[in-house]
Amino acid sequence: MSPLDATDRSICLADEWPTLSGAKGAESFRRLHCFMKNSISKKVDVFALFLPEIKDLLKTRNFAQAKDIIKRIPSIDLAEGIKLLEDNEKILVFKLLGPKAAIEVFESLNFKDQSYLLHNLENQEISQVLNEMASDERADLFKDLRPAIVKKLKNLMKKEEVDDLNKLLKYPEDTAGSLMTTEFIELHPPMTAKKALLTLQENYKPGQIKDINSVYITDETHKLLGEVTLQILIIAGPDMLVRDIMTPVDWIKVEAATPSTDVAKNFEKYDLLNMPVVDAENRLIGIISIDDVVELVHRERTKEIYEIGKMSHKEGEEIRYAHIGSLGLVKRRAGWLMFLLVFDFLTGTVLKTFEHALTNVVALTFFIPMLLDTGGNAGNQTSITLIRSLGTGDVTLKNSWKVIKVELVAALFMGAIVGAVAFARAILLQQSPILALVVGITMTSIVLLAIVTGLFLPLISKRFGLDPAVLAGPITTSIVDVIGLIIYFKIAQALIPVLKM
Repeated sequence: MSPLDATDRSICLADEWPTLSGAKGAESFRRLHCFMKNSISKKVDVFALFLPEIKDLLKTRNFAQAKDIIKRIPSIDLAEGIKLLEDNEKILVFKLLGPKAAIEVFESLNFKDQSYLLHNLENQEISQVLNEMASDERADLFKDLRPAIVKKLKNLMKKEEVDDLNKLLKYPEDTAGSLMTTEFIELHPPMTAKKALLTLQENYKPGQIKDINSVYITDETHKLLGEVTLQILIIAGPDMLVRDIMTPVDWIKVEAATPSTDVAKNFEKYDLLNMPVVDAENRLIGIISIDDVVELVHRERTKEIYEIGKMSHKEGEEIRYAHIGSLGLVKRRAGWLMFLLVFDFLTGTVLKTFEHALTNVVALTFFIPMLLDTGGNAGNQTSITLIRSLGTGDVTLKNSWKVIKVELVAALFMGAIVGAVAFARAILLQQSPILALVVGITMTSIVLLAIVTGLFLPLISKRFGLDPAVLAGPITTSIVDVIGLIIYFKIAQALIPVLKM
């Protein structure tokens, strides 16, 4: 049993709980109530806190008391905690959930646990889950299933749900159509505010229709005319017509083929909670909600960070140390590491080529780490800034020349500054003006090289439709290392008399 501190326990003991099946049950609920009071500040994992009790109750087949505990745990915590259970325990816990909670938990599970449940639940239970899921969540699930499983599961679904699923599966990944849900409520201009509210109440389906913030107005052919917020509907006079309180949506609506990155930008730009999706004839076919966009942005940012760090991004699947082992880390990292290692073989080749210079002027080796590390840092600063700006739309291929000018002028200033500092450091360390001059000029040259490399690699990749993050970070550093060494030794050979021979 997970211990509580003195404050928690005093709170728990002060609360009166109805008697359940024994002292152990009462103590479990005291701790659950205590957790709910303090979970925000302490960020305790509620499922993990009650994991021993849940496992014990399942083992002794005390399902009634286990159900009482489980139903008080938020669905999202249940979804995160289920992975801590054994396979047979996952099935039991899921069967103890009520219909609404079962849908919420299933939608929040990772694909591996969803797939396991689909393979081990009864057909009736699977049918209920699939038919009641939000349409966009269901489409995401089916995209990853094997064709044979898809065919089997479709046989367990209602015809109208299958038709809806087939429509959503036709939309390519990373488009507005792949993000939208097709469960929504339409209002019409002649309706009164009172009639509109009644329509919402009559057609609202918890679990399928997501949180309503804006309701969209269409004509009899489903063509999109405008929107009205729920707040406006509530405060409007009961006899006011919808046409008089609706607002236009021309600047926020998107077609199904719109790239998902553009969808995310519009959500941020217009501070949206919902976005209507239309077809080529301006008919309303779906709605994208903010939770879908938050998930999309999270995946894209995770993918971008892993790409910059040169790891397998797996479409934005986040690495969680609680669930990944050593072998999983090796799989995500080893490929890129080996590629970069092969690329860095060139560094050794350059050093071997200029072995004579190193032998005659050993002091040259003292400054290699400083020169290469500074170059790598300068390149990374530029590439990361540019990649972020490309992602937000601040930089496009149309305005790239302005960006190039700004970066090149900045590169000249930064090169001069760090070159002067490197020159001073070399003087203090070796007290050789010629060597210090070599180091200073090289530092300036490497910083210029690094910034130019960090600038043009993302722009070139964007031009050819590649992900700019792929060519950032370590690849920029590797290029700077190899070319920077060549520049260093060539400058040394030109300025140091003993190396001219």
